[in-house]
Amino acid sequence: MIIIGEKINGSIPAVKDAIEKRDAAFIADRAIRQAKAGADFIDVCASTAPEYEIETLKWLMEVVQDAVETPLCIDSPNPRVIEAVFKYANKPGMLNSISEEGDKCDVLLPLMAGNTWEVVGLTCDNNGIPNDVKTKVDITKSMVEKAAKYGITPDRIHIDPCVMALSTANNSLLNFVAEIKAIKELYPNIHVTGAISNISFGLPVRGLLNKTSIAFAIQAGMDSVVMDPLNRDIMGTIFATYALLGQDKHCRKYSKAYRAGQIGQVSK
Repeated sequence: MIIIGEKINGSIPAVKDAIEKRDAAFIADRAIRQAKAGADFIDVCASTAPEYEIETLKWLMEVVQDAVETPLCIDSPNPRVIEAVFKYANKPGMLNSISEEGDKCDVLLPLMAGNTWEVVGLTCDNNGIPNDVKTKVDITKSMVEKAAKYGITPDRIHIDPCVMALSTANNSLLNFVAEIKAIKELYPNIHVTGAISNISFGLPVRGLLNKTSIAFAIQAGMDSVVMDPLNRDIMGTIFATYALLGQDKHCRKYSKAYRAGQIGQVSK
């Protein structure tokens, strides 16, 4: 499972406060702990007012890159912001994100030509997030075809089918599983990702729904996730699921994760 650490985001109150105070030690500590917990990418998202976003995102990138070797996932809903800070990354990482909305593909895909950068692709367009599998697959096809024009192969793309909240869409997980299977059948080497915690929005005991959902998603083919790698409950479910599916020979990765303290008691 490819882990995209989600804990450096200005929408989180503690991170917002650290950004406003330019508390580099707080941001660096979050980056270090996520890296040690197994994050493959560290997501950095400013979530500030538009006039400050470029400056803030550049600062976050510098702090995180000084603290860890883990590649960045540069995150902004505005592709022009990502374009502006792209040059400050000291190694290839991930862009978050493209979609069929506006000019996101046109702005971001050229940045990935001739290198090894990866990208998150959201299955939405100018009409919003579709509810049916076919439309999401069609959006995926369009993004993959556009990426191919720049030499970007499917294995560098992480498709996010945009899982919906179970509280508003009773078939949310069933649809998500169907979307994963359909996308992986079409492009076996593509990655499927997402913020699985969205499914439990508005419901009690969210952790129970999240860890149960991720087990179903892994079985369907999900191999990338945006999450808190310090959450031992979710991390434990990930390692346990791979072991139970026969994809962890002699349960070596599961046992190693336990010895390393990645799984076990739920982190506080």
